[in-house]
Amino acid sequence: MLRRMKKLLAAVALLLCLPVASRAADRVDTKAGPIQGTTESDGLRVFKGIPYAAPPVGTLRWQPPQPVTHWKDVRQATAFGAQCMQRRIYADMVFRAAGVSEDCLFLNVWTPAKSGQERLPVLVYFYGGGFSAGDGSEPRYEGASMARRGIVALTVNYRLSVFGFMAHPELTKESPHHASGNYGLLDQAAALAWVRDNIAAFGGDPRKVTIAGESAGSISVSALMASPVSKGLIAGAIGESGAAIAPTFNPVPLAEAEKTGTAFAAAAGADSLAALRAMPADKILEVTAKPGLPRFPITIDGYFLSKTVSEIFAAGEQAHVPLLAGWNSAESGARGVLGQGEPTPEAYAKAIGNLFGEDADTALKMYPAKTDEEVTESATALASDRFIAFSTWKWIDLQARTGGKPVYRYFYSRPRPAMNPGKGNAGPARGAAHSAEIEYAMGNLGTNDVYAWSPDDKKVSDTFTSYFANFVKTGDPNGPSLPAWPPINSNGDKAGQVMHIDVDTRAEPDSTRERYLFLDRWYSKK
Repeated sequence: MLRRMKKLLAAVALLLCLPVASRAADRVDTKAGPIQGTTESDGLRVFKGIPYAAPPVGTLRWQPPQPVTHWKDVRQATAFGAQCMQRRIYADMVFRAAGVSEDCLFLNVWTPAKSGQERLPVLVYFYGGGFSAGDGSEPRYEGASMARRGIVALTVNYRLSVFGFMAHPELTKESPHHASGNYGLLDQAAALAWVRDNIAAFGGDPRKVTIAGESAGSISVSALMASPVSKGLIAGAIGESGAAIAPTFNPVPLAEAEKTGTAFAAAAGADSLAALRAMPADKILEVTAKPGLPRFPITIDGYFLSKTVSEIFAAGEQAHVPLLAGWNSAESGARGVLGQGEPTPEAYAKAIGNLFGEDADTALKMYPAKTDEEVTESATALASDRFIAFSTWKWIDLQARTGGKPVYRYFYSRPRPAMNPGKGNAGPARGAAHSAEIEYAMGNLGTNDVYAWSPDDKKVSDTFTSYFANFVKTGDPNGPSLPAWPPINSNGDKAGQVMHIDVDTRAEPDSTRERYLFLDRWYSKK
């Protein structure tokens, strides 16, 4: 009896010790104070809702991010922080954050490291959403898959829309840099500074930080590479569909951005910056829904950016780091060129004439269409180029010419599969739509139950995720059992290799360069 009692007491003691050990492993001391996260069953540690800057509220609304207030007691980091102020714009966004708030400057960390003694590579991912929506809690950006491949992965919240990008004469006047706007991008730079100062405690290497993002996140990556505020914090970059280059999201002069801010203030009925700051955040958000207001631009403010991103890259003044970037096969649909016209060669030729004027004949050579099927194919390609592919190509081309490091370009063409029953009835996709690659590239098919993923989808995802993980670790996507991915040629000739990512992933010579050179000449005249 006594022996059985001793065994029982020993078992109870062991059970009591386990949570203590777990709590010790889950605790990390950041520069601002201690935090407590959670540990998954496989040992992965997760920390959510970590503040990296002070809440941008009150007088800090429309100010660069300020240092977070330090704390002494252990702060719980077990739930996502609030998403930044935004309207419900995109139906495919799924948020796990508890509502919206101006107090939203949080980041999340997934780490496989058992202690702060390890020095693992780091991936910092910025969400897309047109700088108007998005959140670091979205399951498609989940960092667990990358962490299980030996990477410390982060997602970051940053201010959006009017809260993140409004310039205004009064804001410029009060700024010590004589700058305004770009607050969302400054948030991202502040998060990278937080990573530099804190990531070693999570087992990450602050000298080995790769930034990545899709759409607005990719545009952000290009801007962060160009900015003197952030480029020293970056060891590598990944861009999925988008760059801060015309026609997608070209930065504008400060005076022009200030006019946009002044127009917004008038629409809000505010006659001063003080009046704008006194307005409740939800009322300001309501004003952004008014028709006719221009979108808030990235600003050439003389602080975050001294000139356009393309000018900075052309001059070789950007971060000289390896770049992996590309776009999808159907970033936009044929209607982006044809409008409501029928997909016939005649209607297509008319649309091309309206778009390109005296350059229409050359455009038709670059995007030929002799049959109805070819019309749809070429119109989709041109619409995709005009929307986001050309700006991404220009970024890649400039980095290859002046960046001094390897550049890897991809073309992603895997269409999403059919939807699961009860999730929708969308017809078969013609190609890979805008944002379709995210779950594949981040290894997160399992977080999206909308689509009926097949073994081929999982094969594509494993390939894509492996490329990403290898690049984060070494600056080179290549690895065992993967199709060889050569960097594109720095001299920009036709022999440059493009990795076509699909079920049959392979590198092929670039066959599209002439059309992008044509668009480059055409946009330079506008």
